[in-house]
Amino acid sequence: MISRNTVQRQIVLSAVRSLPVHPTAEDIYNFIVKQHPNISKGTVYRNLNLLADQGEVLRVPISDGADRYDFQTERHYHVRCSRCGRVYDVDMPYQRNLLDAVTDTHGFIFTDCEIVFTGICPNCQ
Repeated sequence: MISRNTVQRQIVLSAVRSLPVHPTAEDIYNFIVKQHPNISKGTVYRNLNLLADQGEVLRVPISDGADRYDFQTERHYHVRCSRCGRVYDVDMPYQRNLLDAVTDTHGFIFTDCEIVFTGICPNCQ
């Protein structure tokens, strides 16, 4: 028997895959509620967090905006348009040894990094 949470999780995952660019949780909720008006915002947010924690979607932290979600879960870079705020994938190989190149003078042990490039998308140019 399929639990309700599994069905809701699949609805959320399907929405992430269906939406263009990299949607926010709000974008995903607005997309889903059109077809499933009884789903709550909390259910969508909770399932997004669960999917990200399980590695089924990638959470893309945006320093001055809402996190974005990506169905492509392999490590890769993103670019955010400084005008419209949309987030796109960057077509560039992921640099796995980047942390090894960082020089630290403060005693940190580097474990990870998130790099989001900034630019102006073709629609905003």
